[in-house]
Amino acid sequence: MGRRRGSSYVSVLFGWVRDQSVKVKIFLGVLIAIFALVGLKLTIRDHNYFFVLSEAVHLAGILVLFYKLVTQKTCSGLSLKTQELTALFLGVRLICSTVMENDIHTVLDLISLLSTLLVIYRIRFKLKSTYIKDLDNLKLSFVVVPSAILAIVVHPFIAHFRLIRILWAFCVYLEAISVLPQLRFMQNAKMIETFTGHYVFALGVSRFLALAHWLIQMYESGGKYFFLVGSGYFWFLAAFLSEMVQSFILADFCYYYVKSLVQGQLLRKMPV
Repeated sequence: MGRRRGSSYVSVLFGWVRDQSVKVKIFLGVLIAIFALVGLKLTIRDHNYFFVLSEAVHLAGILVLFYKLVTQKTCSGLSLKTQELTALFLGVRLICSTVMENDIHTVLDLISLLSTLLVIYRIRFKLKSTYIKDLDNLKLSFVVVPSAILAIVVHPFIAHFRLIRILWAFCVYLEAISVLPQLRFMQNAKMIETFTGHYVFALGVSRFLALAHWLIQMYESGGKYFFLVGSGYFWFLAAFLSEMVQSFILADFCYYYVKSLVQGQLLRKMPV
């Protein structure tokens, strides 16, 4: 009884939010994000854990996709191009991580890359007949080429070979927009497959955790973190904006995903 009453209260709350203006919705979203950031800051002392959690959540999302492919024997609702972009930036990041860090991030990147390659293999060969290529129609060059050009122009200035610095910048920029083919796929299909929805939501949570690192570091350093990363102002600004871009791309989806779960439903259509 208490559980039903709590659910009805939440439904009323979401109904009230739905009826508000766009400005009010944006304000409420920012307010919730601030409370979440404060909570993370108070509970997690080592900010490096934000990136570890971000990568772990991303890996969990990839494993959800692999589970779907193995158990349901179909890749319906999945964008192969997003998985290929994911494999590309993970491979590049693994190279950079091996050279620059060689720590837990390297291990997580390796597992994520191998898992993504398995997903790609099953879509391309094992489940090719269930892949709807016509709906996966965002050209990869529209994503890869701008990321590469920006990486050549704006990259960190740290104690590593220039190629490594450019590759690092490239994987940051590419990761920020790698989800676009998947979102385009779902828009074309006018539906969201359940496991795909879980995967995209995991990406949203992953990006929020990474963005939290940047925001909390900026707050605690009084803005000086712009110059403490050994990279120069323009690189930090570009990397920070990349995190912001992906977070905003996924924010709307995550809102409707959580709303549908609270209402005891599954998100079936892309939010307009």
